[in-house]
Amino acid sequence: MSVRVWVGVDAERLRALRDGSPLDGEVVAAESDDEQHELEALEAAAEDGPVVVVAEVAQSADGSTADVTLADVEALHVDADGSGNLAWYAPQELETVLGLLG
Repeated sequence: MSVRVWVGVDAERLRALRDGSPLDGEVVAAESDDEQHELEALEAAAEDGPVVVVAEVAQSADGSTADVTLADVEALHVDADGSGNLAWYAPQELETVLGLLG
């Protein structure tokens, strides 16, 4: 079984993900597939960094999730200007996102 998760990261963790290190630690999962619940998960993850990585990962029977790898990433949401407004980027735009973050 898989589950969608949101992970707030900074530029350093995003570079590490690009270079092959999985994202571990705090992940946010939505209460349901409802659009409002997914928005709440996105907003919660955004408190942890200027980039929110959205990924689909394996979930075990006990509810724990696998670490996020680059192959799991479905989207990146970026607050590049500090306004709190998140712009959507495709996983293939990772280098562009890193360039925005400096």
